[in-house]
Amino acid sequence: MASNYKPIAVVTGASSGIGAATVVALGRLGYRIAAGARRLERVRRVVGSSGLALPLDVTRLDSIDAFVAEVKKKFGRIDVLVNNAGLARGLTPVAEGRDEDWIEMWEVNVLGLLRMTRACLPLLRKARHGHIVNLGSIAGFETYKGGAGYTASKHAVHAISRTLRLELNGEPIRVTEIEPGMVETEFSVVRFHGDRDAAKAVYKGVKPLVAADIADCIAFAVTRPPHVDIDEIVIRPIAQAATWLVARKP
Repeated sequence: MASNYKPIAVVTGASSGIGAATVVALGRLGYRIAAGARRLERVRRVVGSSGLALPLDVTRLDSIDAFVAEVKKKFGRIDVLVNNAGLARGLTPVAEGRDEDWIEMWEVNVLGLLRMTRACLPLLRKARHGHIVNLGSIAGFETYKGGAGYTASKHAVHAISRTLRLELNGEPIRVTEIEPGMVETEFSVVRFHGDRDAAKAVYKGVKPLVAADIADCIAFAVTRPPHVDIDEIVIRPIAQAATWLVARKP
């Protein structure tokens, strides 16, 4: 892009983890940031004084609408939308699954992504070149015991990303799905409802990815020449061959 053109990046789930790391990575590249999450004070600390920090709950249409209205008022367009907000709840077999866990994962991971994308598309179409980056997972094309609710939601993200690629064909809007394996963030703490010992055990004996590793991939994808669309990036720690197969050191 021309040096006087400052691209606008919207990042959801920006209060911690991959979202926060993405805000930092894109900010360093000169993007003007609009970041949102439910924990507004943490978003403000991540964004600093140079960006726009706003409350955002992707499970609520009024919150999405208010967020996008503020972005429109401030910037008038969106060059990059990073749909990062997402979570996992529980690790139980289908026979023991909890409705509230399944519902929360689908409301955030699937409906939240769909609704946020729908709300942002008019502003993406106002940019020279738009780009939608969806945070998927290797759980979007693999499965594991106890993961039915989460893997189903990430399979849906994979399907949505591929569908958007078809629907936006012919427009200057790229679609990229980032599919990480094991990343050490607050993800497992959330999955186990705050049980930090259970979360720590997930990474025992292995060097997992960190949020900055994923942010690097996002930054790479969005900074390719406009005619280049990175459809998917799969990234795992070297010790992880599949969702369920991890080489752990004693």
